[in-house]
Amino acid sequence: MKLGNLMRFAYLAVPVAVCLPSLAHATSCEEAFTKTGNIIGGQRFGAAVTVTDLTPESAIGQLRGIVASRGYVVMSAEPEAGSMLFEQSVSGKARGFPLTVSTTANGGAATVSIQAKLPRGMTANAVSAKSEMCQILGALKGGRAGTAAAASRVAAVGKSTPIAMTAFSFSHQISKDTQRNPAATELRYRDQTFVFSGNVGSLDKWGNSYAVMFDIPEPSREALRLPNQAPFKTDIVCKMAAGQATYYLQLKPGKSITLSGAYESLNFDRHVLVLKDCRSVK
Repeated sequence: MKLGNLMRFAYLAVPVAVCLPSLAHATSCEEAFTKTGNIIGGQRFGAAVTVTDLTPESAIGQLRGIVASRGYVVMSAEPEAGSMLFEQSVSGKARGFPLTVSTTANGGAATVSIQAKLPRGMTANAVSAKSEMCQILGALKGGRAGTAAAASRVAAVGKSTPIAMTAFSFSHQISKDTQRNPAATELRYRDQTFVFSGNVGSLDKWGNSYAVMFDIPEPSREALRLPNQAPFKTDIVCKMAAGQATYYLQLKPGKSITLSGAYESLNFDRHVLVLKDCRSVK
């Protein structure tokens, strides 16, 4: 995950650079920044800017590209309504958290606000939070420059940094996500790539593809149950890419592996995540 995102101030509390947007944006953002809540109930941060000659549609179009380039996952974007939901990507032991965008038209200008809601138990540095949020909002442009930026940023939205974890840990994470909200879980991971390490559970064919299922025990077989753990596991299946047959045919159950792949599907009834184009990572 890039260091230009909110995880720099949340949980890990790593310092960030001072934002350097335009003077007008910086002043407005700094003055509008708010901090509420606490670590027990959950911290809340908010920031806002007012940009002249900016429409809600242009603001959301620009922000989609801005936050994606900084490693966030865009969950939903509704330009006509001037709203957007994005998240900090899952990274290691730290789970993501939601950030909401709202825009309000005001004459020939638009006020754009971001609200961050941290989970209970996650702490953050207010100075770093302010810096990150103001960098995001400070990149907004009005007028023709904003219209052009919105178009170019939407076209440039790409995939975020791969999620790299053990298959066992990610199974726990996605099972908890599914238990909370299946629809949000699918949106969170559908455009992601992954690098998973673990042991081979079984080898099979899915359609015309060789497939590896990671060895992930049932919750009832785990020696130590984690607090708030989901009552089910999510299996992870990797469909191997072309050119991986030689590697695949030398595998056997129990062998330690590391595979990279891209999201293909998530079956909520069977609790199975399927990755495609999987390759061995040395």
